[in-house]
Amino acid sequence: HSTQISMLSPDSHGRIVRSQFKPHPLLRGPHWQTIAPALLRPLPKLKTRLERISLPDGDFINLAWAGDAPPGSPIAILLHGLGGGLESSYLLGLGRRLVVSGWRVCLVEQRGAGVEANLKPRAYNHGLTDDLRHLWQVLHINEPQSFVATVGWSLGGNVLLKALAEEGFNAPVDQAVAVSVPFNLRECELHLRRGFARIYQHRLLSACKQMVVRKHQKMSLSDLVDVEATLRAPCFEAFDNAFTAPLNGYADAQDYYARAACGQYLSRIRIPTRILHALDDPFMVASIVPRENTLAPQVTIEISERGGHVGFVAMDKIGLPYCWSEEQICHQLNLAKSSEPVSSETESAAA
Repeated sequence: HSTQISMLSPDSHGRIVRSQFKPHPLLRGPHWQTIAPALLRPLPKLKTRLERISLPDGDFINLAWAGDAPPGSPIAILLHGLGGGLESSYLLGLGRRLVVSGWRVCLVEQRGAGVEANLKPRAYNHGLTDDLRHLWQVLHINEPQSFVATVGWSLGGNVLLKALAEEGFNAPVDQAVAVSVPFNLRECELHLRRGFARIYQHRLLSACKQMVVRKHQKMSLSDLVDVEATLRAPCFEAFDNAFTAPLNGYADAQDYYARAACGQYLSRIRIPTRILHALDDPFMVASIVPRENTLAPQVTIEISERGGHVGFVAMDKIGLPYCWSEEQICHQLNLAKSSEPVSSETESAAA
């Protein structure tokens, strides 16, 4: 990935840097990087306690808290992607590392993602930032002195970056990290219709349709959306036309993609933010990565040639696979909460 040389001063925009991530030799391809941690990784063990918080519109989200650090210790909020939840291995894996480092960890089950249908017709989607922003405010009121970090993967990363942009300087967050973010939803949706990516589309769509079935069993959606069209949708555009758009005030799927995609909002972020992204991500095309001069000074995108989608599986000293991104994120957040400069293992991408 090459960046454009800008006429702006060096401090007027963010950076794109080249990652030093090296994939495990046996898991070099994008599909192995994507599938191995999602389906083959033993589920990390993390002791949690559940909490349900009410939302301003009368709905709720579930939280799973981990860690025994005292009040006032740092808090890390972790947001899953599409089809994920409190049992997502990447949430549990990073959560376990952070707990060992003295963090209190808050795993967020976005509305509608759990086995229990939520109370309102709306469900989590790329553009729904209200719930995260409400959680931030609740934590800020209850613990105004605590260092707060937020990490989001895929859809969760899109929600995080969009929410940061909407809050600007008012975001009650000290550090943010996003992983495998779909900067341009329209391009990603088109890509998921092609070739092997259709396998990923089918899996994700199945999870979304199961959510709709749970919701429809609890409340009739027939007056609000075309349930039959939703459940037979062959692609995300059809699903979002039938379900996501009408429930969330969008004209259609294209309006949803245009307004919800986070790539256009990165210039508005005012919180130190790092984005990890692999150019071989099989959910996306490499061209969606924003240009350096469209980033706020607080934003850094770390680009690796390989890594897949929410993958980044590397090899440890004895040849075993481990999740490099979780180690890097934990290291970065620990440095940030200590108010130390974050030392990067990256070098500036060649112009």
